[in-house]
Amino acid sequence: MHIDEYSEGSGGPAHMDGIMHLDKLSKIEGHGSLDIKIKDGKVKYVKLKITENKRFFTQAVLGKSAMALPAMTSRICGTCSIAHLSCCSEAVEHAVGFEPTDQTIMLRKLSLYGMTIRDHALHLYMFCLPDLFGKDSILDFDKSQDEMVRRAFAIKSAGNNLSKAIAGRAVHATFAQVGSFSNIPSEEQVAAVVKELKSVRNYAIEFIELFYDCEFKLERDTNFVSLVPKDYAFLGGEVVDSKGISIPKEEYWDFLNRIIIPYSQASGYNFEGEEFMVGALARMNLNRANLNSRTKADASKFMNVFPSKNIFHNNLAQAIEILHAIDHSVELLESNEFKEEPKTPVPIKAGEGVGMLEAPRGTLYYMLSINGSGRVQYGNIVVPTQQNQICMEKSVLELVEANLDKGKKNIELAIERLIRAYDPCMSCASHFLKINMEGL
Repeated sequence: MHIDEYSEGSGGPAHMDGIMHLDKLSKIEGHGSLDIKIKDGKVKYVKLKITENKRFFTQAVLGKSAMALPAMTSRICGTCSIAHLSCCSEAVEHAVGFEPTDQTIMLRKLSLYGMTIRDHALHLYMFCLPDLFGKDSILDFDKSQDEMVRRAFAIKSAGNNLSKAIAGRAVHATFAQVGSFSNIPSEEQVAAVVKELKSVRNYAIEFIELFYDCEFKLERDTNFVSLVPKDYAFLGGEVVDSKGISIPKEEYWDFLNRIIIPYSQASGYNFEGEEFMVGALARMNLNRANLNSRTKADASKFMNVFPSKNIFHNNLAQAIEILHAIDHSVELLESNEFKEEPKTPVPIKAGEGVGMLEAPRGTLYYMLSINGSGRVQYGNIVVPTQQNQICMEKSVLELVEANLDKGKKNIELAIERLIRAYDPCMSCASHFLKINMEGL
């Protein structure tokens, strides 16, 4: 693990040239802005800024009870709270040497599936779908598109209800905890969830078709990195990249290079010294063979584009992941009987542990050190958007350079679409990205 100073690339050292753009744009995904300088027909620099105020979670966790920590860190992100809760729980379990039961792992997978269905649906159907129809918002859709919007909300609701049945709530779950779940779903709850998931399955396939037909394109030779679990369940497996590296998740930190970006509130990361991309596109490129068999059968037409270098195929990959999450959830729910298990106390002892899983936006990583009193001595959290930040910035630069003759408004729209394709956890995932462009 190295700490490097950020190199601006293309155009030499950055300078403000009278530009200062620090707008804070409130949205649940966070705050972001973008500066671009164009001079003499060349892009001199692109600065993608994560401007959300620092919240110092890695300091706030110090001295806290490790057993209570997952509920605290889940507040890092509302939309991905179950991912943070699950990842932190895994890190604590590894630190104290506790092995959760197979049923607990299965419930964790199901809760992550519910979150993924709901979160992907929000991103694809509320933020990205209007782009496919030349609209600014789903509020601008006409009457002929009402049924499509209804189906989008039906899929999102199915994800919410899966999380509620398994984890207690869709956001800031109440049943999931270190080592176990405090409640298990009843037969009636399972039956209701299975029925709802089956009812929206064909809708999910229809939306896959829409994103498959999308003609947006930006191909980049970047490295893709993902966990590769055998059942594509976002949990477990080793870290794999598109260059052939395969490492245990405990070694992930050794392969990261933290990059200080002076104009951004968030650090960026390189993997093995190079930019990389995490998320659904990385997962589909590296792990599509492990998709559910029903998903592979019914989405075979759409799978022929992978492996793909087109950043916009991250949206298509997410659409396919919704179908996989539905299919694998139904399979798990129908083939297993949930029962109350003896609660084995999680030991309180000193240790170090790593938690790692695939959140909707990509690989989420936790590293914790716990003392003999069960208090946190050290905490390190790396979220997907940080890992994608440098890749996003360089993608914007390439997009602008290739479209300098298209005019400012067209370029701005293309940039917004591109950044949305990465699905970052910041406000530029919405239509409200502010762009300050000089020279065009």
